[in-house]
Amino acid sequence: MDFKFPLIKLVLAIACGSFSLSSLAQWQWLDKDGRKVFSDRAPPADIAPKNILTQPGAKVIAPPSIGEAVAPVSPSPVKAAAPRLSGKDAQLEARKKQAEEEENLKKKTEEENLAKTRADNCERAIKALTTVQSGARISLINPKGEREFMDDAGRATEAKRLQGIAESDCNK
Repeated sequence: MDFKFPLIKLVLAIACGSFSLSSLAQWQWLDKDGRKVFSDRAPPADIAPKNILTQPGAKVIAPPSIGEAVAPVSPSPVKAAAPRLSGKDAQLEARKKQAEEEENLKKKTEEENLAKTRADNCERAIKALTTVQSGARISLINPKGEREFMDDAGRATEAKRLQGIAESDCNK
């Protein structure tokens, strides 16, 4: 009975020793600096197929020796079946589109408010111009708080100012 325990230890040690890191990794390739890379994922797209040493379901390919000719390697079917990334983030695109829509809505609201203000200014300018051109006496309060009546020169100046406001706000 004493020999069972060392036997179990020996079997476990042999089983653990038979697995190496390179056998667990499905992919092996040489990176740009010539170092071996072990991974369970396919190499980046910028790695040339000749630098891929091992891939899933393929045998180990020894790296070429210095001066040895290298036969071209066709791309693996696994690499061709890998999903192509569009380079666009769907959530980012959705947020950009939403921000653009909000900006457009804000601009439209500002334009509507500006149009409403111009229409109001136009209406008031036309009413005031009609009053100034009617010939009725118009009084103003001066800085001292005294009432003064508008003379013909003041009436002409005010009519010209109101005509400019009407032209700028009523025609747009």
